[in-house]
Amino acid sequence: MSRKGWLLFISLCVIWGIPYLLIRIAVRELSPPALVLLRTMPAALLLLPLALRRGAWRGLVHSWPWVVLYTLVELSIPWFLVSHVEQRMSSSLAGLLIAMSPLIGALLCRATGVADPFDTRRLTGLLIGFAGVAALVGLDVAGSGLLGIVETVAVAFCWATGPIVVSRRLSHLPALGVITASLFITAALYAPAGIATLPSSVSVETVLSVATLAVVCAVAGSLIFFALIREAGPVRTMVVTYVNPLVAVLLGVALLDEPFTLGIALGTPLIVAGSVLATLPSPRRPLPRCATADTPITQADRPQA
Repeated sequence: MSRKGWLLFISLCVIWGIPYLLIRIAVRELSPPALVLLRTMPAALLLLPLALRRGAWRGLVHSWPWVVLYTLVELSIPWFLVSHVEQRMSSSLAGLLIAMSPLIGALLCRATGVADPFDTRRLTGLLIGFAGVAALVGLDVAGSGLLGIVETVAVAFCWATGPIVVSRRLSHLPALGVITASLFITAALYAPAGIATLPSSVSVETVLSVATLAVVCAVAGSLIFFALIREAGPVRTMVVTYVNPLVAVLLGVALLDEPFTLGIALGTPLIVAGSVLATLPSPRRPLPRCATADTPITQADRPQA
């Protein structure tokens, strides 16, 4: 990747490594529908004035089925399932299963003809990264149940599909418009159940967690996510899911005085090595420039590195 691509990648790894901890805090007092509503509606309202000022809605009506599909697989379904899973499944198993997204995405990209190269080096990097996540988080299935495993695997499939939808079907649309519309759609879907299950009061800790999820993880994270797909392609963007569990564990060690385990010692170099291998550019294909929030997300007919 380019220097800008690496900056976007690292930023997204950090921003999307935070939610595991924040969701764990929030679901102590909020139901999954309420949490999704409180994550999406403030974020949508924050972006709305900017989207209107930049004319970011142009073209959305003509591509509404793909906008809806992106919304379902990237926000509506996985955000609810992750919140539901975090009520009873260990973060270790959830992180491990969700980290299958790059492998699933690589297979989907090959099946659907997305132009990311699917060579031995890339596949080796993906497998090494997955092994690193396995070493990092371990395999703690106690108390998780079959439903939790199915839900988490569903999240992995959703997050493997989202970047492909962006790369193939939303290339001509401003990223800011797609993000804002997706947040509004998700908020509308969960408004009835979310409002009905809102508690009468919540702690300051929950308020701060939800605010960070909405402003940092939803708004900033989504804008960086689209720019990274434009810069690096969908498969390499999904490698972020390898680093997310690492960020979550390291935050626990630094902020919550959790132990630095053997799994962390073994998993960290594997995740870093796998991510580097899986994201190195192909010498045969030039890297496209990075998109901004009000430029098209990517070019469907331009090869991705």
